Amino acid sequence: MSDTTRLFHLFAGGVSVVIDATGTGVPRIAHWGAALLPVSPAGLAQLVTAGQPQIVSNSIDTLVPLGILPEQSTGWAGTPGITGHRDGRHFSLALELTDARVEQSPDARFADRRFVAALADVDAGLAVELVLELSDSGVLRTRATVTGTADGAYTLDGLNLALPVPLQAQEILDFTGRHVRESSAQRHDFTFGTHVKEGRRGRTGHDAALLYAVGTAGFGFRSGEVWGVQVAWSGNHRSYAERLPNGRGVVGGGELLLPGEIRLENGDGYTSPWLYASYGTGLDDLSARFHEFLRARVGYPTSPRPVVLNTWEAVYFDQDLDTLLALADRAAEVGVERFVLDDGWFHGRRDKSAGLGDWRIDEGVWPEGLDPLVSRVRALGMQFGLWFEPEMINPDSDAAREHPEWIMSPGHRLPPTARYQQVLDLANPEAFAHVLESMSALVARYDIDFIKWDHNRDLVDAGHPGAGVAGVHDQTLAFYRLVDELRARHPELEIEACSSGGARADLEVLERSDRIWASDCIDALERQRIERWTGVTVPPELIGSHVGSATAHSTKRTHDISFRAGTALFGSFGIEQNLSLASAEEIAQLTEWIALYKELRGWMHRGTVVRGDHPDPSYWLRGIVAKDRDQALYSFVAVATSVQNPPGMVRLPGLDPERTYRVAPLAPGNGILTFNHHAGPAWWTDGIELSGHALSSVGLQAPALAPEHLALVHVTTTKEGLDR
Repeated sequence: MSDTTRLFHLFAGGVSVVIDATGTGVPRIAHWGAALLPVSPAGLAQLVTAGQPQIVSNSIDTLVPLGILPEQSTGWAGTPGITGHRDGRHFSLALELTDARVEQSPDARFADRRFVAALADVDAGLAVELVLELSDSGVLRTRATVTGTADGAYTLDGLNLALPVPLQAQEILDFTGRHVRESSAQRHDFTFGTHVKEGRRGRTGHDAALLYAVGTAGFGFRSGEVWGVQVAWSGNHRSYAERLPNGRGVVGGGELLLPGEIRLENGDGYTSPWLYASYGTGLDDLSARFHEFLRARVGYPTSPRPVVLNTWEAVYFDQDLDTLLALADRAAEVGVERFVLDDGWFHGRRDKSAGLGDWRIDEGVWPEGLDPLVSRVRALGMQFGLWFEPEMINPDSDAAREHPEWIMSPGHRLPPTARYQQVLDLANPEAFAHVLESMSALVARYDIDFIKWDHNRDLVDAGHPGAGVAGVHDQTLAFYRLVDELRARHPELEIEACSSGGARADLEVLERSDRIWASDCIDALERQRIERWTGVTVPPELIGSHVGSATAHSTKRTHDISFRAGTALFGSFGIEQNLSLASAEEIAQLTEWIALYKELRGWMHRGTVVRGDHPDPSYWLRGIVAKDRDQALYSFVAVATSVQNPPGMVRLPGLDPERTYRVAPLAPGNGILTFNHHAGPAWWTDGIELSGHALSSVGLQAPALAPEHLALVHVTTTKEGLDR
């Protein structure tokens, strides 16, 4: 191949990726960002040359390449792409390129935008396949497979993929959190050095960086350039941003391997998780690419997202048949479409201290099995769902007493318990079969429509007890196999990914899920923030958002139903309270909210999510614009009090600038403060008509709200707007 034929330009969804595979080393990305105009091979060569840095004092005498797998052997002083050794030797790799091509992807979302490179280090006895794909929506992903090609074991300590970012990226946005407070954003300067976010919890983690982003200073939802990545892996992982004094920067990551987890004998291979990446002008643009990508996957849920009632905060472990039958009756009356029986139905499970691993109906509580409840639920026209925690086991269970070898441990000691439970070693074929067959039998017996799949503890000291070796990597792959096999047996089954709330919401889980549980906290104020940030990567129809009791279980904070239901309206709507104890007024209001959700969900669950960059941090705008932009729903949300009152002008983003729209309040949401009989700004009572351009660039006066209240507006295209 000539040099110009080894330059590749992938472009789609408003994004361009230029790959430089000239020379003999690891391919490099010359540009990842805004779409370029069509470029000739000669033009691509000029673009690559334009980006090559000057050799300066006290540096390597040749240009130091920055490959997708950076190498110390080339002079790169940052984080290397591959680290490992053969009993201390071959500690540094020098990979040589043997092939580079663009081909058709097996995933239709990437079409023919799949770049594949083959590399090898013959001396170290390793071969590498590097894959990079660009989706229709402009989402980039990359991964690598390392294979041993020599006798003896190569211990792989780490594999980190790196994507270059320009000097304009001056700020880092990532996330932390804890149980009942997930997706907490944090920002800091992108200074020189290595900024690392690691997850060592054996699951994605409440504190995981579901997006690790860098961007121009002060970038927001609607402004600035931003480049973001996520390691799509449900075990230990590492995300990082790095800038060296030579001004070159990267953002990337990979699986965080425990000592000795990957040892490659001759012919053995290791494939890294996908590193997903999205670019945008503002976070909304980046987010829209992720949403469009996820919505395009084969098997993505396309039926209307049903209204769910989950029994957890309604009854907890007190699973009395008469109580649940009455709850099912009341649920059907308000419009619930899916009834989910949560934790407490299986053998020995009267509280959280026992029973996990014994996946059979507790006959002491359910002498006739679940049949009476399931029959009533189905007779009422609702689907039936059931809670499982397949990867966990209580020491106080028949399974643990009969098979102590199924408990993950280093072999000579047991890890500390968490929530009175240990982790079941799914890499053990007998343990795997026990869980799969138990679950599959129950799904078949009751024709279960939906599983809430929970995972309630971190993996600590998680090894295979027989061998005494680390096992998080194997456990993660076994979890994927378990989900895949269960879905293969029961193709109509839907699965919600839950892990003490939002501790497992990465993109690899989302490829296998129809819903996620973003948090065990359903306090509406907390959920406004949690869903604001979880929703950057996850589309709203995948985020379970429930209306709980007036006083929240997790925070003891009290909200009216307008705020609780108006918050849940923007997700996959559900209920998590004992409706049998609700007042007639509350039942009537909830029924109205459910009817509104059903009216709007058809277009909202394929729409574009927008968030306003309002200068007052106490006042948030949340919206969804229909795919054809003929209508939109926005919520004005007061998350706190402000020194400014009223809140001033608010812009409504995402509308067609050429159309005329009517903006009008939408019942039942209304948290507006009334002063001297004046409720809302001048336009509020009769609505207003303005162009999409005026609404997005000038805006309108927002209503003054009581703190922790919201108001809804429905934006629709006028007849004149349609004619235009």
